[in-house]
Amino acid sequence: MAQKIADETDRRILKELLADARITNNELAERVGLSPSPCLRRLRRLEETGVIRGYTALVDPAIEGWTMTAIATVRLSRQHEDEIVMFEEAIRQWDEVLECHLVTGSRDYVLKVMSAGLDQYERFIKEKIARLKCVASIETSFVMNTIKERRI
Repeated sequence: MAQKIADETDRRILKELLADARITNNELAERVGLSPSPCLRRLRRLEETGVIRGYTALVDPAIEGWTMTAIATVRLSRQHEDEIVMFEEAIRQWDEVLECHLVTGSRDYVLKVMSAGLDQYERFIKEKIARLKCVASIETSFVMNTIKERRI
């Protein structure tokens, strides 16, 4: 488990890295008001304690041919461990599923799914989700426009 952030300087470091993870240490140090050596020590501590879990590139989904985003809610037929494991193992294998969240309420899971269009999404539902014997129902909403998207 990640330790808490030590102070406001750590918060500024994280904010700068969220804006540009490829920033040089010298530029990062200048932006947060530190000299390079203490800035690098803080950065390494944030990595070692798990506050920073890794670095990644944000890639345009259209590169994969994904132009449509769907939010699917799934209800399992039963809340038995074997069905939960079956569903979660399957979801981890499918590239179309960008996010999967176990939720409370009338549904069990919320999925963020990307596809090249309605035909491909229909194939995904029919050939993958609906074939899982543990799935009782699926409900989909299609994203018309993203108003805010934030990474943390």
